[in-house]
Amino acid sequence: MDDLRPTISKHIPQADPWSSLRSFTAARIALGRTGVALPLKESLNLALAHAHARDAVYSMLHIDELTNKLNQFGLPIVQLHSNAKDRKQYLQRPDMGRKLELMSLLHLQEFATSKNTIAISIADGLSANAINENIVPLLAELMPMLRNMGVVIAPLCLISQGRVAISDEVGAALKANLSLIFIGERPGLSSQDSMGAYLTYNPSPGLTDESRNCVSNIRPDGLPYTQAAQKIFYLVQESLRLKISGVLLKDNNTQQLSY
Repeated sequence: MDDLRPTISKHIPQADPWSSLRSFTAARIALGRTGVALPLKESLNLALAHAHARDAVYSMLHIDELTNKLNQFGLPIVQLHSNAKDRKQYLQRPDMGRKLELMSLLHLQEFATSKNTIAISIADGLSANAINENIVPLLAELMPMLRNMGVVIAPLCLISQGRVAISDEVGAALKANLSLIFIGERPGLSSQDSMGAYLTYNPSPGLTDESRNCVSNIRPDGLPYTQAAQKIFYLVQESLRLKISGVLLKDNNTQQLSY
């Protein structure tokens, strides 16, 4: 038996030297291995995360529930739809999600006025769950800041099957100086509920990504609501002051956010 002890000890599992780093990130590190493969538990966790990500892509906005909750901000709520008639077309034809359907555009134009400063859109994007879970607490932080600026906020636009660029058409239709859209981001294997915010000064159809500023990963396990609202508010202020957005607008806020 004494001769077998050294051989057996070689197969005792050793602690992964990266294990301590797992407390700092949701990334899949220090998972261990069985031979050249992941342990069964981690393989199952990966499959589950992939399933959650797929479910997020096909999730839907809780229109009635969101409308009831958004009423607290005292703004009219306009329900709109993109040119993508369903989720399949939305995923296969990104261009269809960047434009409003004609009836939605005509309805939106009823609220157009040169007094509008900011047009706020809320779209499902690639994870409606992210909007269902995060938009109301984020706006609860952001709205008081915007109102203290004394700007005119256009009706809130709740958009189904929308992509980021649809906010440019919304802003132009409402004659707003600045367009701000909150949208569900592409789900990852550790972040199926991540919401992004994009702002564009002087919005108009046909603008591309360099014209926009982005604040991403807004969620409790990412960029918390308070810090996200502060960053968005700073960018909105600077955009309206300098009359620019996108690559021309830099985040020069000297107050470092802690999260």
